[in-house]
Amino acid sequence: MNRPLLDIRKLTTCFASHEGIAKAVDTVSLSFMQGETLAIVGESGCGKTVLALSILGLIPDPPGRVTEGTILYKDQDLLEMSENELMEIRGNAISMIFQEPMTALNPVFRINDQIAEPLRLHQGFNKKEALKKAVDALNLVGIPNPAKIATSYPHELSGGMRQRVMIAMALACNPDILIADEPTTALDVTIQAQILDLMNELKERINGSLMLITHDLGVVARMAQRVAVMYSGKIIELSDAKTLYAAPLHPYTQGLLASVPTLGETTRLTPIPGIVPSIFNLPTGCRFHPRCPRKFQKCELMVPPLLEPEPGRQVRCWLYEDD
Repeated sequence: MNRPLLDIRKLTTCFASHEGIAKAVDTVSLSFMQGETLAIVGESGCGKTVLALSILGLIPDPPGRVTEGTILYKDQDLLEMSENELMEIRGNAISMIFQEPMTALNPVFRINDQIAEPLRLHQGFNKKEALKKAVDALNLVGIPNPAKIATSYPHELSGGMRQRVMIAMALACNPDILIADEPTTALDVTIQAQILDLMNELKERINGSLMLITHDLGVVARMAQRVAVMYSGKIIELSDAKTLYAAPLHPYTQGLLASVPTLGETTRLTPIPGIVPSIFNLPTGCRFHPRCPRKFQKCELMVPPLLEPEPGRQVRCWLYEDD
């Protein structure tokens, strides 16, 4: 039986503030295989980005800190690695496309220098070779006139071009795992489609694995084989994508899908009532129960575990407890 390429076990990441200690990621367990696309979905603030940053050891300490768990990459625990060891992993074996390319790219360096840096650091290329490879990487992601764009600064490019540069930089070293954090945010729908097709094509070319972090369920349906739904720092449903869309189990997942507009439908959308609770003031029991239309007394008193009502599917909801 094949081992997972990345195996996350009971990961907990906390942040301290004057309001107290908050678990932004709370005992999350996930794994995925070589060549798989796993989508992490949920509303803003549910812990998706913190999960990604925890994998790469990029949580700022203080105020944040991983307090529990293991993250196994090829049987090595990333949480036990030194900073120098992690630097060998970041951008080389595991790369990340950050949510906002204008803030992720360094404004005072040219594009080719920024793409060449991981090539020189991890692949051993000299400066001339790395700069040539940077132009090749820009060409690979479909940027017109890549030699000219390579000498540009980030502010001289459009949002779509900057996003392509981020993808080129992330894929320059042919990583095993690509983490894409809201890769199509703030892009128009035409550019969104191009970026998603590009990511899929390049993932297939290098046989890499993709962790796609998004709140866009349309993107998930297009890209992912499996989906993990997060709410207030916890995984509340995990399933293959087709089954999840056909028959969501958790009331929160059902609410998310009911709130998505469908082409040609004229019926009114059904929003999820209420708001996401503050991570500094979480409700007792199930964290979704104040917004849940199907709650009962046990939901308010006890935190549900991840149950497995069907093979290959997990859901954190007392409705599926085996009596």
